[in-house]
Amino acid sequence: MNEIPQNNSIILFDGVCNLCSGIVLFTIRRDPQGIFKYAPLQSETGKSLLKQFGLPIDDFDSFVLVEGNKYYQKSTAVLRVAKRIRGLWPLIYLFIIVPRPIRDFIYDIVAKNRYRWFGKKEECLIPTPDIKSRFFE
Repeated sequence: MNEIPQNNSIILFDGVCNLCSGIVLFTIRRDPQGIFKYAPLQSETGKSLLKQFGLPIDDFDSFVLVEGNKYYQKSTAVLRVAKRIRGLWPLIYLFIIVPRPIRDFIYDIVAKNRYRWFGKKEECLIPTPDIKSRFFE
């Protein structure tokens, strides 16, 4: 696994999910400082980080944000990412006041249907040369 810089946040995402890959590209465009780094959940880096936090390495339904020695999953991870990107997206963080079980219930519905609604790739997102430095593996 590549050494993980402590000043960056790492987004772990389902690399074959079209919705997840779209969210990653959306985030990159709104993160000109390169605050976020990315790794597919299916990658060695992704699996290593999941193991480090005691999370299952074969469940790709969760979006995970790693910040230093803490991690956030599902709706909380999404809201924490939205809070740190350019534009009006930080306003979405206001939904943090909605109890997590309710937020995660909605998240789980989307996660369970994401392949059917948005499609799936045969292989993980391959970053273009201009964004490759933001990805592990």
